[in-house]
Amino acid sequence: MPGRGALVGLFALLAACAPAAWVPAQDGTIHLPPGFRINTFVSGLDAPRFMAVSPSGDLFVSIPSRGQVVALPDRDGDGKADRVVVYADGLNRPHGLAFFRGFLYVAETGAVVRFPYRPGDLTGGKPEVVVPDLPPGGGHWTRTIAFGPDGKMYVSVGSSCNVCEERDPRRAGILQFNPDGTGGRIFARGIRNAVGITFHPRTGELWATNNGRDWLGDDFPPDTILVVKDGVHYGWPHCNGSRVPDPDFGRPDFCKATALPTAEIQAHSATLGLTFYTGNMFPAEHHGDLFVGLHGSWNRSVPTGYKVIRIPMQGGRPGAPQDFATGWLQGDRAWGRPVDVITGKDGALYVSDDRAGLIYRISHSNR
Repeated sequence: MPGRGALVGLFALLAACAPAAWVPAQDGTIHLPPGFRINTFVSGLDAPRFMAVSPSGDLFVSIPSRGQVVALPDRDGDGKADRVVVYADGLNRPHGLAFFRGFLYVAETGAVVRFPYRPGDLTGGKPEVVVPDLPPGGGHWTRTIAFGPDGKMYVSVGSSCNVCEERDPRRAGILQFNPDGTGGRIFARGIRNAVGITFHPRTGELWATNNGRDWLGDDFPPDTILVVKDGVHYGWPHCNGSRVPDPDFGRPDFCKATALPTAEIQAHSATLGLTFYTGNMFPAEHHGDLFVGLHGSWNRSVPTGYKVIRIPMQGGRPGAPQDFATGWLQGDRAWGRPVDVITGKDGALYVSDDRAGLIYRISHSNR
């Protein structure tokens, strides 16, 4: 049995690596650039995750902990949800949402289902299973979905582990399907955990966030932003960041042939949802910029993340990341954890928070 000194050391290590301590939301203040303001769009949700805007402009959000998708209409346009309506229930850890050609698609942890959707619908009928056999669960259980300008459906599937050689080649990558679920194939590999995926509104490129592996120190490897291309390998588990061989699974020659990230984010930030700003409310210099939710670290001695960043786009390429919305982390205590970001029909930026159970609306004094 370990001695008392060893146990004290173990507890100290675990304490240092724990997520930032929780404090009540009312103790926090969100800081934004001049001219921007934030309000609570809806509260009282049970760990809301990923969002989608319906053709009618209603905001939908997944609630994996309850197996639900809920609709959050704001028909009076006051910047707050009128009510919370359960659109679908009884799902298996639903996460990613996407509206496409008369359907709401929902990515569960082991399947993709879709609901017939008519403009204005707030409750769904019986779902149709279009992809019945995604690799389920695992260390990274979320599945995120997006439709490209090519009309194809893209689904991200995270790794089953921190770092390992996967037995199922569909893990740690992005899959492509026809909208009816046929024609499934591996689109890209070597992406450890692409929780967020989206398409560039002008170029049609597929962009993704990627969470780097754990237990290599406070500052390595970085989280990354990727432009994902067909048939390309992005390195994991053999390489981290910009082709740095992994100490456990490294293959230097292989790493030389992998794709470089488009941008690097502070290690352990837990980079999740991302969106290109496509509204008209924000100042012109923000149009087309990339906004990213950083969920926050759980195994870094000094917590990091817990914010929304802006990545200015310059000639279609990303500039240096900038803090946009901060304040969820106060010292070593956090009262919220940003997850997803999305541009609303009104031009505001919406942010989900699965710790505080809120969705925020960020607007600008231009409107």
